[in-house]
Amino acid sequence: MSKQLAVIGTGVIGNGWIARALAQGWDVIAYDPDPQAPTRTRAFVTNAWPSLEKLGLAEGADPARLTFVDSLEQAVKEADLIQENVPERIDIKRETLAAIDAAAAPSAIIGSSTSGFKPTELQTDCHNHPGRVMVAHPFNPVYLLPLVELVGGEATQSDHIDCAHALYQALAMRPLVVKREIEGHIADRLMEALWREALHLVNDGVATTEEIDAAVVYGCGLRWSLMGTFLTFHLAGGEQGMRHMLEQFGPALKLPWTKLEAPELTDDLIDKVVEGCEHQAAGRPVSELDRRRDAFLVELLDLAQKYWPEAEGLEGRI
Repeated sequence: MSKQLAVIGTGVIGNGWIARALAQGWDVIAYDPDPQAPTRTRAFVTNAWPSLEKLGLAEGADPARLTFVDSLEQAVKEADLIQENVPERIDIKRETLAAIDAAAAPSAIIGSSTSGFKPTELQTDCHNHPGRVMVAHPFNPVYLLPLVELVGGEATQSDHIDCAHALYQALAMRPLVVKREIEGHIADRLMEALWREALHLVNDGVATTEEIDAAVVYGCGLRWSLMGTFLTFHLAGGEQGMRHMLEQFGPALKLPWTKLEAPELTDDLIDKVVEGCEHQAAGRPVSELDRRRDAFLVELLDLAQKYWPEAEGLEGRI
């Protein structure tokens, strides 16, 4: 029997969930109060589908298995998994999640795509089954990138996480269980640190947006796509590994190389960043850049799958 995903809110992330679920042969029920949402979503899926075909479709995969309904209650009533993607405001998320909790089947798992809020905050107004409400934070493009961070709150029990883990694996994702709730979870905190430092480099006239992106694309980014941060530095220590690396380079951590606080977003800095990105885009629309990115990711994922460790049975490991 096929699984059913309910998607509440169909922006970039919500549409990414829709495309992924359709590609995995799931039925998808979507709700968004914007009357233009169905048109935008179907165009999004059409744009993403060629990349999904190259990556490999599951049996039964079909964009026609998407249905839009007129109410949140209709969308969630028979879903196995419900993904909330409303704007990143705690009041809107709490209200939406409470409505989902009231209308969904008791066995359904409810995931929030929030990039920052803690699950205990999200569970506050859910009075039926708050423990099944958790953070399920993906990464754009959701239909290609496999990571989803699963974070439970105070009401969450291990069986809720286990059930969610299985459902997201059924969507061909690699769930990462975050042991303790914290604002921003894991990956966004790491990306935020790099983002803040990049803004300082632009603000201080050290480099352009294009030069900073080149530093990542042709340098550290290539290594990170296979080994991440710690294993990359482990290799930097030679045969003695991380211990030697920390002995040799650890003292440099005390040097004032980086500025972790974000710079003030002045009009001048905003203009530099915007103009730099527009120069890099070279007049190409975002949809074209999306397709270029997706084509690259499909080939990169195909290569990475040959080298990534298997995650089966390894709690929290990718």
